[in-house]
Amino acid sequence: MEEEVEKKAGRSEVPKAPPEPENGAEEKIVISAPSKRVAFAADREIINTVENGSGTERDAVLAQVEAEKRLALIRAWEESEKSQAESKAYKKLAITGSWENTQIASVEAQIKQIEEEIEKKKAEQAEKMKIKLVEIHKEAEVKKATIEAKRREDIIKVREAAVKFRTTGYIPRKLLRCFSS
Repeated sequence: MEEEVEKKAGRSEVPKAPPEPENGAEEKIVISAPSKRVAFAADREIINTVENGSGTERDAVLAQVEAEKRLALIRAWEESEKSQAESKAYKKLAITGSWENTQIASVEAQIKQIEEEIEKKKAEQAEKMKIKLVEIHKEAEVKKATIEAKRREDIIKVREAAVKFRTTGYIPRKLLRCFSS
């Protein structure tokens, strides 16, 4: 019966009294080492109460030990589960952070590439506009030169006509149109 109670309490090795010598030889006192399973603070008191106490006291103490053991197991399980949950959360946060950094780097690279393309197009357009300005300037110079050449020709023609009119004494008709009736 006592062994069944000890098995229920999780204590299979309780220190026992040393065996008595059989043939009257010298008594050697042998003390067995306490079990590794005995891990509670008040174990000696519990063992003494179980060995020396009445059946009711023993049952109460064993029930208390059983309850303490159960609570200790529950606490250990709870701590283990909390630790696992925190570990999983930490790993997921690390993965999420890594993913976020990768995505940010990718988007920043795209932005940089777009900015480079825009700068390239801007430079190309600026070059085209400069070429266009040069062409406009050349065309304006040609037009100015043409106009200046035409003006010189007209001045030469007018001088020649004036010399002709002076030599002949003829009055130009275009000048007097407004006076003619």
